[in-house]
Amino acid sequence: MRIRTAAVAATVAAGALAALTAAPAQAAEYTSALKVRGVQYDAPGRDSNKCSGGNTHQEYLTVKNYSKTKKVNLRGYVVKDAAGNRFTFTANHYLEPGDYVKLRGGHGTDSDKKNVAYRNNCNFLWNNDKDTIYLIKPSGSRADVHTYTKRGSDRDGNGYITFHK
Repeated sequence: MRIRTAAVAATVAAGALAALTAAPAQAAEYTSALKVRGVQYDAPGRDSNKCSGGNTHQEYLTVKNYSKTKKVNLRGYVVKDAAGNRFTFTANHYLEPGDYVKLRGGHGTDSDKKNVAYRNNCNFLWNNDKDTIYLIKPSGSRADVHTYTKRGSDRDGNGYITFHK
């Protein structure tokens, strides 16, 4: 009976240790004021990455400043997918507390007033079946990470997933 009790205690202790070591890694992803609010990973209509007449501009990622007091500059932040495709915010783009920006595919003019930035690339960034979205701070550490699947994450099937409200 003691052996069984000791084995159970050791198993519980090992599980608790695993939980403690896993928790900081998950929590570290959310130490940033900037988070991925949601993604339109599947642009409406038939996918066409033609620069003229295509629909890559309808695929977008919304990044929001969830701070109640801090203004955040997006310059140096990186957005990338599981395959390593990436976009770096190279210009100053300030988000006031509670403000957001939609990072769209295709070509266009970035606008703080219209809360939009363009990747100036007509290729789709997000996969329609599954992908992982990384928001990386200028320091190289993760600000936010989300993995999605079309079947498991997009309950209404409209191609848009909300991660943070």
